Amino acid sequence: MKTDTGYREPVSKDEQKILAARYAIDDLYAKGLLASGMKLGLGTGSTAMPAVARICELIREGTLSGIRAVPTSFQTSIACEELGIPVYSMNSREIGGTLDLAIDGADEVTPELWLIKGGGAALLLEKIVAYSAQRFVIVADESKAVPDSGTRFPLPVEIIPEARTGIVAALARLGAVARLREGVRKAGPVVTDNGNLILDCLWERNESGRSPARPDILEDEINRIVGVVENGFFTRNKPTVYIAHADGSVEVR
Repeated sequence: MKTDTGYREPVSKDEQKILAARYAIDDLYAKGLLASGMKLGLGTGSTAMPAVARICELIREGTLSGIRAVPTSFQTSIACEELGIPVYSMNSREIGGTLDLAIDGADEVTPELWLIKGGGAALLLEKIVAYSAQRFVIVADESKAVPDSGTRFPLPVEIIPEARTGIVAALARLGAVARLREGVRKAGPVVTDNGNLILDCLWERNESGRSPARPDILEDEINRIVGVVENGFFTRNKPTVYIAHADGSVEVR
């Protein structure tokens, strides 16, 4: 379903991220799916941050109160602290290991609502939060909507460093080419918030031009490899997805 938000000029990708995030938060609140006293999982990245900012606005207005937030990264935790949103861990007594709602961005969204996440290397906590939530919401710009996954945006796989060589070989047997993610403005590989490394994996398209990767199958197969901590396929807790488009509309899937 697409909703006309009144925009008449082309909306840039950065503007789409803000539009999707703000529309989603306001829509969830209007439907009673975001309410005072809730336990919220708050995601990481350039689309999740506007959603966090909108929640903060509603708190400051007095529209929301008693919000308890579980951030999925140091980046989100710092943003919550700066914006005045109380921060907890999944193990906090106030959270008890479950969440009412998790809100995050995605790197890819397929028609089946399968996701790739982890471009910011926070996939482990992102998955813990997403799979612990009663309701899971994704906000995205239109570039994230794809027909299938695995051939465009690399699938992140978080691994124990000592197991790297064996994991690369095991991923090759699953059809993926895996490369160690290197740091930007840092010598050496990316190190996650959990002290692990990230392998970025891609599959070659088949003869029909489609991806051979089946995220719903591969999510478990990859996690069975010894030394893999978690991977960025999200298929088990189907989200509601808000996608902003260049024409200013917002699609809800």
